[in-house]
Order: sequence, then structure tokens, then C-alpha cells
Amino acid sequence: MICPSCLSFILYNPIRKLFTDRDNVLEQAGIKNDTVVLEIGAGNGFFTEAIAGRAKKVYAVEIQEGMVRKLLKRINTLDDRDKIEVIHKDIAHAELPDGLADIAFLYYSFHEITDKEKAAQTIARAVRRGGKVCIFEPTIEVSKRKMEYTLKIFESIGLKKEAEALTIFTRFARLGKP
Repeated sequence: MICPSCLSFILYNPIRKLFTDRDNVLEQAGIKNDTVVLEIGAGNGFFTEAIAGRAKKVYAVEIQEGMVRKLLKRINTLDDRDKIEVIHKDIAHAELPDGLADIAFLYYSFHEITDKEKAAQTIARAVRRGGKVCIFEPTIEVSKRKMEYTLKIFESIGLKKEAEALTIFTRFARLGKP
């Protein structure tokens, strides 16, 4: 279930900031100052602002109108706002240029996508050769079996699993595009 925009305070609050080491997450994803990032499921900008502070460019994809409004409001307060482009689309139906990004970043979002196969194809096309798809999923909502299914979707279109990790709250996988 997609978190409705009326509950966006759950996604961006002091407690989540305390328990989520955004710098560590971005480090795991390999995001550096020369990286172009495709963020899928940007929500109200909890990670968008952190990515913009570290990356060269962020394409923040968000499907919900209410979240897009909150995301744009947050972006307007940032020093790095010129690095962010918001794309108000369902990732499964977004027309993105091939090789747009170095890294596709999905934090607690892939399990909410309805057309996973089509979304994976769009994401894979938008990542350049040698690029990465980094998927973080909540353990409370995504079982080991569901994560394996997600990885099989991406592997079936040619991406290769490079890393996998499990913490108490998060399942993580990084796939490379040969």
C-alpha cells in the first residue's frame, strides 16, 4: 500500500531522521558527487534532499500529486534545489531517456509499485551501462521471498546482483547493469 500524502509526516520526522542513517544508505548505494541519481518513490523528499547534497543531479520520480506538492515545497527550501528535477509519473509508464542515470535509488518503494515488471524495464533502460540499481525494502513488509522475487525480475532483464544485506529494518540489494 502506498503511503498517502496526508500521512507524509511519517516519512519525514525527527524520529525517522534519528533511526535512519541517510549518509550510510547513500554510501551503500554508491552515491558520490559526480553521480546522477534516479530516485523512484521520492515521497516528500526525505532522501531527495540528502541525495541532492551529495550527488551531481537527482531525478525524483513520484506518482502521487499530494506528495509531489510536498516534495516541491521541501525542494524550494534547499540550497541544492537546482540539482533536483521532479518527475510526476508512475515509473512503470515514465518515458525516460536511455542511460539517464548512474544509479537508480529505490528506498522502501519497489514493493508499492503495481506493475513491477514494466517498472523494472523502465528503470533498467534509464540506468547507463555500468550503472547500478539499489533497492532498499522494509523487512516488516517485504519478506525474503518477496525480495528474491524482486531480484529475479531485474535479473531476468540482464542486471546482475552485486551485493545483498539484511538489517533488522531493511533488506538491501545492489544490481549492476553490464
